[in-house]
Amino acid sequence: MTHNRIDRIGPYAPALAARGPYPVGVRTAQITLQDQPDVHVPAATGATRPLTLEIWYPAAAGTAQGGTYDTLLRDGTRHATLHGQAARDAGTAQGIRAPLVVISHGYPGNRYLLVHLAESLAAKGYVVAAPDHANSTYDAQDAFGITLLHRSLDQKGVIDAVAAMDGDLGALVDTGRTGIIGYSMGGYGALISGGAGLAATALDLERAPPDGLLARHLAGSDTHKALIDARVKAILPIGPWGASYGMWDANGLAGLRVPALIMAGTADNVSGYEAMRWIFEGATSVERHLLSFVNAGHNAAAPYPAPHEAWAHSDNLGWAPVEHYADPVWDSVVMNNITQHFATAFFGIHLKGDARLRSYLDGDTMEGFRDGTTQGLRLESRGI
Repeated sequence: MTHNRIDRIGPYAPALAARGPYPVGVRTAQITLQDQPDVHVPAATGATRPLTLEIWYPAAAGTAQGGTYDTLLRDGTRHATLHGQAARDAGTAQGIRAPLVVISHGYPGNRYLLVHLAESLAAKGYVVAAPDHANSTYDAQDAFGITLLHRSLDQKGVIDAVAAMDGDLGALVDTGRTGIIGYSMGGYGALISGGAGLAATALDLERAPPDGLLARHLAGSDTHKALIDARVKAILPIGPWGASYGMWDANGLAGLRVPALIMAGTADNVSGYEAMRWIFEGATSVERHLLSFVNAGHNAAAPYPAPHEAWAHSDNLGWAPVEHYADPVWDSVVMNNITQHFATAFFGIHLKGDARLRSYLDGDTMEGFRDGTTQGLRLESRGI
């Protein structure tokens, strides 16, 4: 068996984790975001921000499946080869219009961190775009404030860049139906992109960018209102960072305007489980769900299974990179399959309008799971 597979469907996987009907293709693109604020030179105007973008999509019928990804690991020096299903540079499926899902990694991370979910959604008829967020990757971690400022701006910039694509991808994707998946810092960005403006106290965070640059994301500000994108129809924050540091207050959270499915580990000591519950309870203006992995930490639901190359101790980190991917209680394949299942239901409802999937978001019945396979899993809903 090949090591480092990201496409495994385990024997206890819930129903909607099953592979979708489309073969999957993948391409790499370079995009440049225009008119981005410069943290290093706050007064600068017309700054640009280049990003590397990975795009997964439903491929042409008959496309042979199987491919690899060369990825840098958390230590910023070692590489691993991941094995999946997507065919590099394959032609696109014909005769369909596919909603867009943007996947936004954490701090630090890279565009492959949720590759299992990208392939799963592409096989079900979505175009999935995941950037390497500049200044926030394994080999280029700049000041934390840069990420705080740019994360939601990057998310909107990716939507704009995909919308501007021509050729077969341009004909395939429908950015008017967009969802955002954000892990950790990506979840922070997804909440802002979904309408949850920051509290004034966020500007006083010790690691905030200089000169009050975060003010552009303040609740009620003209700059935050301009960021809110009507194309975004739903968000899926996983382990979203920020609430435990007072990045939102009740007023800002009330600005969330799209349905949200939050995934969280109850033992998360990075984002804080109670802080994530506060987001769930406080976003009273929208439909929202909270999927809790009992006793899981910050790695709940999101990262692909830890590559074998990550198991060895790293001198420059002081710990083994496996800790960036794995959870000491939950199996990664089990969590990945659960994430795939619920993401399929959630985006199927809100991006494809398939009301038949509503029953899969019923926490009382937990439809699609075999008896005895929901131990340690809790789904709650509000605002439906």
